[in-house]
Amino acid sequence: MGLTILEKIKVLQKNPANIRNLCILAHVDHGKTTLADCLVASNGIISSRLAGKLRYLDSREDEQIRGITMKSSAISLHFTHREQEYLLNLIDSPGHVDFSSEVSTAVRLCDGAIVIVDAVEGVCPQTQAVLRQAWLENIRPVLVINKIDRLILELKLTSQEAYSHLQKILGQVNAVTGSLFTSKVLEERAEKDSEEPEREASGYGEEVVYDWSAGLEEVDDSNLYFSPDQGNVVFASAIDGWGFSIQQFAEIYSQRMGIRPWVLLKTLWGDFYLNAKAKKIIKGAQAKGKKPLFVQLVLDNIWSLYDAVVTKRDKEKVDKVVTSLGVKIMARDTRHSDPKVLLSAICSQWLPVPQAVLFFPYGMVWYEVSALLLEHT
Repeated sequence: MGLTILEKIKVLQKNPANIRNLCILAHVDHGKTTLADCLVASNGIISSRLAGKLRYLDSREDEQIRGITMKSSAISLHFTHREQEYLLNLIDSPGHVDFSSEVSTAVRLCDGAIVIVDAVEGVCPQTQAVLRQAWLENIRPVLVINKIDRLILELKLTSQEAYSHLQKILGQVNAVTGSLFTSKVLEERAEKDSEEPEREASGYGEEVVYDWSAGLEEVDDSNLYFSPDQGNVVFASAIDGWGFSIQQFAEIYSQRMGIRPWVLLKTLWGDFYLNAKAKKIIKGAQAKGKKPLFVQLVLDNIWSLYDAVVTKRDKEKVDKVVTSLGVKIMARDTRHSDPKVLLSAICSQWLPVPQAVLFFPYGMVWYEVSALLLEHT
């Protein structure tokens, strides 16, 4: 007989090389505990049907009543990737500013972080605060843009409009990261200059002018910002049980279209479109009025699924989708009065959250994006 999950966790505790300490950071009500539910459900601790509704790590009665996390909660989870087993010590931290000390403690205990941003609300004050805390503790976080279902069902954006909206949110997050980077470089430059002997002004009455921006050009910031093609951005709807990084779609379409994964990895996000006649990926989608590749190959599929399952409840189309995706749906899910139950059953198998959040982003150690890039060198 094989070991139970608890027994595997006990064994893994003796192997520090395969232990990861990870915290979830975000503004209040951006979906931290819901995402944690999805990760907990993958270990069979709670039902996947209850993930996002149970708020398992909000164990205190006052947290359940108020609907917010007030104290950091931790749990040990077991994950297997590429025949390697890992122990994940997950900390769900509060998002309310009144409990910021809990967040500070969580960040210092961890070697990785998931920063969640609501797809509708965007960057909020506490989002900036947790990004700064992660920066100060030298943790490279993975960004999860959550609640994308709200763009479909609440704002009723088209896939093209949603793409533009997601670009703006990414720009907001990177603006915060850029300001942190600039502050750090200028502080280091100021310290360096203060240690040097006082310089004498050259010439008669001429004043020495210091170029404070010089330090910015000397520092490599190529891997500093969040960008889907670097593997540190995940798009998700934790309440509906799905999430993905573009690496997953790069591998899917690489097999279907016969295009190398590294090509798709570099073009799925950005101003690129697919020329069907030439069977080539070409830059300049916006100038030529074409759908970007991310809209055409990724968002359109998700929008179509929501339209068939939730909006129109088109059984025939749903059956076709289920068959094409190769997922297995229980009869009770198809008969359920709430279409979100069926949607979650399909999406959690098609785009499981743990695979997107834990295994693909380069910051989480399990999987390096460079493995895909090496194929073309």
